[in-house]
Amino acid sequence: MNCKINRNAAKEIKKMLSTEEAEGKMIRVFVTINHVDHAHYDLKLDTPTEHDEIVKTDKDIDVILDKREDFLDGVWIKYFYVPEAGFEITNPSKESHGHRH
Repeated sequence: MNCKINRNAAKEIKKMLSTEEAEGKMIRVFVTINHVDHAHYDLKLDTPTEHDEIVKTDKDIDVILDKREDFLDGVWIKYFYVPEAGFEITNPSKESHGHRH
């Protein structure tokens, strides 16, 4: 499985991972809604399970992805500061629509 993270997202994720709440946890990207031809995504702090793959990114952040969810392979995590600050998670290889939060 593959996962990309842009520079801004890496900066924000590292902030999340440095909190007390994040101790012993990693970032998980998951599908919130599957529309058959595209999916909506979110992320949270979590720990891996037996169905997960820990994906190493080029930003030195490990991301948990559920191996059973096809829409997660190739996911791209971006963070934008304008027009309003938030993450956008897409999967260009699956022609998914981005979901900003």
